[in-house]
Amino acid sequence: DIGSMRLPITAWASITHRASGVFLFVGMAVLLWVLDASLASPESFAALQESLDNPLLKLVIWALMSGLIYHSLAGVKHLVMDFGIGETMAGGILGVRIVVALSAVLILLAGIWIW
Repeated sequence: DIGSMRLPITAWASITHRASGVFLFVGMAVLLWVLDASLASPESFAALQESLDNPLLKLVIWALMSGLIYHSLAGVKHLVMDFGIGETMAGGILGVRIVVALSAVLILLAGIWIW
């Protein structure tokens, strides 16, 4: 029964790295809409500035930024492992803990910056 298996933290990090990549791919639609609205006209830019005061849109931007932060840090961890650093199970666990801790701090700072 796959539901009863206990996955190691490195497996969870790998799964969430892939999930954050999918989330960012889907979220690019929002970012492209924001870019289009900001470049269409001065009036459209002003309307976008006003809509960015909406807490729901701020939450969406924060979620996308959070996904980008985690995905980037996990990607850097994978690049470091490609150089042969932290390839053991103990090194992988330490790397995941560093990524999660840094992500939590940076995501919190991003939330403070947005709000």
